Amino acid sequence: MADYFTTGLRRALGSIAIAAITCTSVATTAVAQGTKTIRGAEYKPTIWVDPDGCQHWVMDDGAEGYMTPNVNRHGIPVCDHSKLCGMMNADQFFASGSYRITSQGRARLAQFFQQNGSDAYIIIGHTDSRGSDESNMKLSFNRAATVANVGVSTGANIVDVRGYGERMPRASNKTSVGRAENRRVEIMCLN
Repeated sequence: MADYFTTGLRRALGSIAIAAITCTSVATTAVAQGTKTIRGAEYKPTIWVDPDGCQHWVMDDGAEGYMTPNVNRHGIPVCDHSKLCGMMNADQFFASGSYRITSQGRARLAQFFQQNGSDAYIIIGHTDSRGSDESNMKLSFNRAATVANVGVSTGANIVDVRGYGERMPRASNKTSVGRAENRRVEIMCLN
């Protein structure tokens, strides 16, 4: 039982590290999460959803825990599994190297969020392998944040925004077709 708990704890801590990386990348967008509380300053809790669909909270001074009230017999949270409900080819929505979305793309996204009806969304950005890791991480997060901002403008509940850069390719980066598949923004639906 201790090994099972340790595995769950490692997974949760790995999720915290991923969330910290993506959340600190860009703090200027309207949906950026991961604001830090400074002692004596205004209290700002933080919430995120890890890849397993588990909601986490961070309280003042870094105390962390699960928001999911359901647990299995070992005390590990039973989380909502998200499903891929939308995928955007970044080349159709953004200019190369840019995170500004076209007006046509903005309208298509707004329609998607208005018609989908999911309870919540996780927005995930990806790039191909060209460019530096640092610039790809920043670009993928900024594109995801732009999509999330469109969702927020329609009233969608965006619970997390992530940027994975080139780290999660769908296809080989050795061909132009593969690189095009890798340049994408995924929309995960939580019901």
